[in-house]
Amino acid sequence: MKILVAVKRTIDANIKAKVKSDKSGIDLNNLKMAINPFCEIAVEEAIRLKEQGLASEVIVVSIGTKACQEQIRTALALGADRGILVETADNPEPLNVAKILSKIITKEHISLTILGKQSIDSDNNQTGQMLAALNNMPQATFASQVKVTEQGIEVTREVDGGAQTLQMNFPAVITTDLRLNEPRYASLPNIMKAKRKPLDVVSCETLGVEMKEHCQLISMEMPVERQAGIKVNSVDELLEKLKIEAKVI
Repeated sequence: MKILVAVKRTIDANIKAKVKSDKSGIDLNNLKMAINPFCEIAVEEAIRLKEQGLASEVIVVSIGTKACQEQIRTALALGADRGILVETADNPEPLNVAKILSKIITKEHISLTILGKQSIDSDNNQTGQMLAALNNMPQATFASQVKVTEQGIEVTREVDGGAQTLQMNFPAVITTDLRLNEPRYASLPNIMKAKRKPLDVVSCETLGVEMKEHCQLISMEMPVERQAGIKVNSVDELLEKLKIEAKVI
């Protein structure tokens, strides 16, 4: 079984982003970049499946500029076998990403594709679902547990108010949630080994995908800061403030 994992280059989750003065997007100057946290969970799950002897190869793909090679090398240091960079403009739309991944799945004969449920920059939560639809594959989103069985793959996914368990056949698409696993740290020897692992660079044209613009960003603003609340000492005081100050009763 070959596993494909998609990773996205995003701002480090510990850094507070700022919007550009012209409101055209996030100011990325001098910011630390990293693998999207949900994609990191996807990489960890693929590596664990390989360590269990259930996968023959873990391929990591990133779609974007040359800078994405850094995140691919990080995934290779964590234990992935091979990397693919599809060079495009920065931050491609989910549908374009899904079309590219669809081509790679066919070309590489992938049995299982694992993605993060969403990226922390655009928060679209669309790519996995679009990819499954394009390839007519079963999908399990928001996975909190993955188990390969004789019948295929069993996935427990988080839903409103509980959990749902699905049984799927291969090939399949999974998107990861936070509780699926705890990603490992790359050791120094593995970081050095990752530099020698193969990393292929291809273009959209080579894959036969035309990048189209389906959405246009009009403007971006930081959310309005909420005012600090107040504490009351009694129900009577609360009712008084709701009536006199808030004027809601």
